[in-house]
Amino acid sequence: MQLGGPSWTVPLGRRDSTTASAALANSDLPGPGSSRSQLEAAFLKKNLNTVDMVALSGAHTIGKAQCSNFRTRIYGGATNINTAFATSLKANCPQSGGNGNLANLDTTTPNTFDNAYYTNLLSQKGLLHSDQVLFNNDTTDNTVRNFASNAAAFSSAFTTAMIKMGNIAPLTGTQGQIRLSCSKVNS
Repeated sequence: MQLGGPSWTVPLGRRDSTTASAALANSDLPGPGSSRSQLEAAFLKKNLNTVDMVALSGAHTIGKAQCSNFRTRIYGGATNINTAFATSLKANCPQSGGNGNLANLDTTTPNTFDNAYYTNLLSQKGLLHSDQVLFNNDTTDNTVRNFASNAAAFSSAFTTAMIKMGNIAPLTGTQGQIRLSCSKVNS
């Protein structure tokens, strides 16, 4: 699988937590049904601006979502969805059951990190409600248009936002540990 995408320097010697909490990790993540204003508020809470939010949403150019996360979008009477796209999604996401069935977040180039996510939004082919609200006659439309037409602008904004995100509340001093192996707590 060819993912591609931008790269950036990650600071060495960062400290990792020695504990994990799924509830805490998920408490600040906006859900797939979030409105644009809810998304902006969640990102602003972490000192990420609207351009950062739109750029980071572009990570949805790869990956999949479960039917349970987009069912209401395709069956709930959403007016901001391409009809043929919605019909194609219904083939693998029935009105009930099949919650774990998957669909690509980026219908055009699902295995490549590129700006196709944004061109999909221009065609009302955002899989999640929280994707399509970025291009829905509102304040983020121009940023989506810019990223759709300018892959370099998306790449640059994504890199900037990832660096900012990586600097949110890092552990310092004696908090956490520098892991010898990224996949496990030091023994």
